[in-house]
Amino acid sequence: MAREWVPALLGGVTLAGRTGLLSAEDVGCVFYGDVFRRPGRFLGADDVELLGPEDVDDPAEVELLAQWWNEASRVDSGVVPPGARTLGGKVGVQAALAALAGSRFLAGVSERLLVLWLRQVRAYFTQPEIRNRIQARFAEAIGADTRVVVAHSLGSVVAYEALCAHPQWRVHSLVTLGSPLGIRNVVLDRLLPPPERNGTIVRGRWPGGVAQWTNIADRSDFVALVKSLSGVYGSAVVDVEVDNGVQVHQVGRYLTAVETGAAVAEACT
Repeated sequence: MAREWVPALLGGVTLAGRTGLLSAEDVGCVFYGDVFRRPGRFLGADDVELLGPEDVDDPAEVELLAQWWNEASRVDSGVVPPGARTLGGKVGVQAALAALAGSRFLAGVSERLLVLWLRQVRAYFTQPEIRNRIQARFAEAIGADTRVVVAHSLGSVVAYEALCAHPQWRVHSLVTLGSPLGIRNVVLDRLLPPPERNGTIVRGRWPGGVAQWTNIADRSDFVALVKSLSGVYGSAVVDVEVDNGVQVHQVGRYLTAVETGAAVAEACT
């Protein structure tokens, strides 16, 4: 991960006109993908499990998948919209997965990987052991000299909760990329600490002692369904729209964006 992501981040800083400001030794990466892996077991010849539509059975997963499908069809004319009758006999979850897998923005992404993403979101929010292990691993990576946290996708949820839980950290800036932090019910309403409520208005809390929050989203990134987080977390959030080409949610594209580089550089000066 570091071999790919660190040069991309440094490239973004360079494109922002701050060549030499940071080196690879200044950047640390937090990996937690292994936490989601199930323990190994011996398999018989006919006992290999493959993730499929039947594995998406949690109401929150189904809701998030439906929102992804709706947004993907809005930004990509090649995605069959919900309710269309051009997916044969496929219905519900199966139809949504088939439509999303056919998106030009997700070229090369299988239905199985989409299901895996959904299950990771569910596992993080519903299994305290997994959530705690990931949070502990993130906390271990934060040092007294950590100035900025750059977090992508579900990682932005992890970073947000960690910063809220540790207001004593001296982190100056948070930069979120392709973040789902604004999605009601599936994400926002399940955060720790919970958002504040005033009637029908729901407001997320500010992340700990962070002085600056820059949220960057591609206009067509359907994972970041709510592109502007300032309406949810307050006007202090700086929302920036970028164009990642066809790889709208790909972390490398976000990291090399000059807007990301500028936000990181500002935090480090």
